[in-house]
Amino acid sequence: MNPFDYSVVVPVYNSEQFLPELFARTKALFDKLGATFQMVLVDDASKDYSWAQILKLKEQYPQHIKAVRLAGNCGQQKATLCGINNSEGKMVVTIDDDLQIPPEEIEKLLANYRDTRAELVYGLFDSKRHSFMRNVGSWAFNKIFALFASTSGKGSSFRLMTSDIAKRFGSVNQKHLLLDEVLHWFTNNISYVNVNHHARNGGASGYTIPKLIAISLRYIVYYTVVPLRLMTYIGFIFSLISFIIGVVFLYNRLVSDVPLGFTSIIVAITFSTSLILFSLGIIGEYISRFYVSEFSRPSYEIKEIQ
Repeated sequence: MNPFDYSVVVPVYNSEQFLPELFARTKALFDKLGATFQMVLVDDASKDYSWAQILKLKEQYPQHIKAVRLAGNCGQQKATLCGINNSEGKMVVTIDDDLQIPPEEIEKLLANYRDTRAELVYGLFDSKRHSFMRNVGSWAFNKIFALFASTSGKGSSFRLMTSDIAKRFGSVNQKHLLLDEVLHWFTNNISYVNVNHHARNGGASGYTIPKLIAISLRYIVYYTVVPLRLMTYIGFIFSLISFIIGVVFLYNRLVSDVPLGFTSIIVAITFSTSLILFSLGIIGEYISRFYVSEFSRPSYEIKEIQ
């Protein structure tokens, strides 16, 4: 039996300054609603004093705080997975640690659930308070996954799910975990509600543009066949172009007795070789997925729980 009405899962990384306010505002919300809750704070090997702040909150509010410390930095997705697997509420909410999503917006998720009875409710942002380049990257990433993966192209780290959905994560063990993709494997009973998103007030995001690009490429390779299809299309297009060029050269050789140039042969060989190497690199990325999965390395390692 679930001892809490709600579990609020928070992946924490270098956010010691935000945690007291995040908890206080979350507690005020659930006190107003007359609901019981726990906050599962998962420290993803922070480099600041986030763990000390979590323990301080645990000491002050032992009935509300579950403190989980990971052995190494696993990333937001896996830290969130760890929190979900250690939650005890009838409903589970996931939210970021930096207060860009006001905890008061949880009430909108709850209202939407009461109206729709969806197994998964996403909070969508009318306007993300991120940089222009990051917003463009997020848009492109979502479009790719909407076209070639299981997701709808809509989603966020701010979600509400039933405990039945949360329990299914116990069997998830992905090297490169993308929660939104996995959630769409579990249910299609999904609803969306618009919520506010504020600008970051202090501190720097751990997601730099190069890091976001690298993460996005890993997810695209791991969860979609976009690179393989791209390789097929490129191969077909250039094969067609090469065939046409070959016909032209053959025609000129037979009709006009034009000698085949050394430069054209070298260019053709160099280009075709580079295309082959590019294709082999993409195939190698997909083969590596099976290689890594054979080791069955856990998604995360817990150092301690309090």
